[in-house]
Amino acid sequence: MIDRPLTIVGAPGSPYSRKLRAVMRYRRIPYAWVHHGSREARGLPRPRVALLPCLILRSADGQLEAAIDSTPLIRRLEALHPGRSVIPPDPALAFVDALLEDYADEWLTKAMFHYRWAFAPDIAKAAAILPRWSRTDQPEAQAVALGRAFAERQTARLGVVGSNETTAPVIEDSYRSLLRLLDAHLEQSRFVFGGRPAASDFALYGQLTQLAGFDPTSAAIALDSAPRVVAWVDAVEDLSGLEPRDEDWLRRDAIPETLRALCGDVGRVYAPFLLANADAIARGAARVECTIGGRPWVQQPFPYQAKCLVWLRAARAALDARDAQAVDAVLSGTGCEQIFSN
Repeated sequence: MIDRPLTIVGAPGSPYSRKLRAVMRYRRIPYAWVHHGSREARGLPRPRVALLPCLILRSADGQLEAAIDSTPLIRRLEALHPGRSVIPPDPALAFVDALLEDYADEWLTKAMFHYRWAFAPDIAKAAAILPRWSRTDQPEAQAVALGRAFAERQTARLGVVGSNETTAPVIEDSYRSLLRLLDAHLEQSRFVFGGRPAASDFALYGQLTQLAGFDPTSAAIALDSAPRVVAWVDAVEDLSGLEPRDEDWLRRDAIPETLRALCGDVGRVYAPFLLANADAIARGAARVECTIGGRPWVQQPFPYQAKCLVWLRAARAALDARDAQAVDAVLSGTGCEQIFSN
């Protein structure tokens, strides 16, 4: 049991920071939020890989350490802090939840990066606001210079995440599709897996805090086509007052078609990329090339997302026969089967 506040080092513009903080709010885990780059962040342990958020925890030998990667951190907190779990107790649904969480973390983030750094109004807003979060009292000339440098660095990284002239139509179509499907599901269900939030809710929320809440171009699309989703993102920001019940989880024999449709989008866009990316890395190829939704996709290989494929397959293989059969029933016909059949 956590008996003192944990420290999160994060940033409002980091979808994974927002994801983890919202989980901790919902689960009523005491925490202190420290802005990345602020005076308060100096002196805190730093991770080996400079990623956000960092959760400052005590290691086995009692020393403070900076832990990263929101997905394993959420599971680590489940072990440290009982109650108000965000992992469905049904192993089959927990697996589908993990699949949707991975899609949000690793595919939807392509849309987040694309809209922020490929459109002039969005670049301008990000350059103006992001560098000022950590120090609102810095000299104006310094803030402007930092914003310009940050924008130049991030736009140069568009190709790393997969945003380019070839992939832009795929990314933009995928974002609109996600809004439409999530809107339809939320009309029937308060959260992805019923009346209480799961890890995939917070993963979707994290990316959408930026797409539907910060970046002008993608936020305008969300407001126009899916105002329910915009409102849902605001609601998930702080669910500390929600009182979940065990019966609020969906049952494996009562999966709505709207949830299967969400899984269908994972199969349509994320699955072919995962397989092509893993294949490119295995062959030592310089480019990932595949077809997504009838359109070409090309980008640099992304090693971490190859690991995601390995982890998803390992989780699927760890299910017992009955649970695996239940997963297959949910995913049948969605296109997600290809992730586990290659």
